[in-house]
Amino acid sequence: MATPARRQSRSRKLRRRATQKLTSPEIHWDNQLQEYVLSHHVSLKGYYHGRQVLHKPAK
Repeated sequence: MATPARRQSRSRKLRRRATQKLTSPEIHWDNQLQEYVLSHHVSLKGYYHGRQVLHKPAK
């Protein structure tokens, strides 16, 4: 098993870990649907940028 030759300093370790963070999902309020939707995603009702792109088949 490989082992490091030298111990990394605290600042170098923290600098490496600084980029490993969680980001919140990009959501916005859609006035047409009156609900929150994820950016760059089709809503559950089939709308994208105010246009209906998915049509549910009639039963």
